[in-house]
Amino acid sequence: MKHQKLFLEIANDLKKVEKELDKFLKVSDPVLSQTCVYLLQAGGKRMRPGFTLLSGKFFQYKFEKLLPVAMAIELIHMATLVHDDVVDASLTRRGRPTLAASWGNTVSIATGDYLFAKALELIVKIDDPKVSRILADVSIEMCQGEIQQIKCSYDINQSPKEYYYRIRRKTALLLGLSCKLGAIMSNADSRQVWLMSTYGHCLGIAFQIVDDILDITANPKVLGKPVGGDIRQGIITLPMIYALQDTQSSERLKTLLSKRVKSEEETQEAVELIKESGGIEKSREVVTLYIEKAIRHLYELPDIGSRGALIELAEFVGERGY
Repeated sequence: MKHQKLFLEIANDLKKVEKELDKFLKVSDPVLSQTCVYLLQAGGKRMRPGFTLLSGKFFQYKFEKLLPVAMAIELIHMATLVHDDVVDASLTRRGRPTLAASWGNTVSIATGDYLFAKALELIVKIDDPKVSRILADVSIEMCQGEIQQIKCSYDINQSPKEYYYRIRRKTALLLGLSCKLGAIMSNADSRQVWLMSTYGHCLGIAFQIVDDILDITANPKVLGKPVGGDIRQGIITLPMIYALQDTQSSERLKTLLSKRVKSEEETQEAVELIKESGGIEKSREVVTLYIEKAIRHLYELPDIGSRGALIELAEFVGERGY
């Protein structure tokens, strides 16, 4: 996969992160052991640890210092995905049954809680009050974003501002944090930390908008889950907000998106109306703006291999189909 090629500069260290995660999640309880192994084997892009390591490469890179941070961030991310799948009643992720589909909601929630607890164990070992405070603040805001998403379900009157509030907390904060902590743990100065954090934040916004576009346009086999999931769950995304502004289809789309129980035919009708409205194209224009903004923040940093990799990763985020 293209994103794996872009992490070539840190490929060996990223493999070490994977091995350490595997060791760290070993547990005697047979159920927790099975669920944790299942999640790790599901893979994932491991983008957040990758961004942490690449960000550190610009400064005084020490893998041993970055390792617990990279692991903690990935565990927090994994925990949120497990909890999201329970809240969204998702049956598949990355082409495999979700934890909830295989083990049930109770075991899934307990596994997510366990992952959060293990992340806390790592944070304590980092022994840096500033890092602990930043991780705690971001974790709180992520939970607030999830609550906001639940509160706004089926609300067809959402504004773009409300949407950005939500995805900032849902996705952008953790990606920004990955880059920010990579810089902090590698002794970057305050300006450099801000540059890395802003790069990651802009990329996170773009990443989530692309996710929301793919939920409407992707090939389900490539995406690893059925399209139209947000429509079924009442999650109003940017393509939908733009589509609702289209006078030709807005009334019918309002009816479809606000329905709490939809037939599969109604879901597919909503998908087609969003595609026809120009909402996808407008959303892609926003993605391009955020990708360009992210890349601009890298040009103050040294022209090393990591900068090229981060630029290419930003471009990958904008172009990805999964």
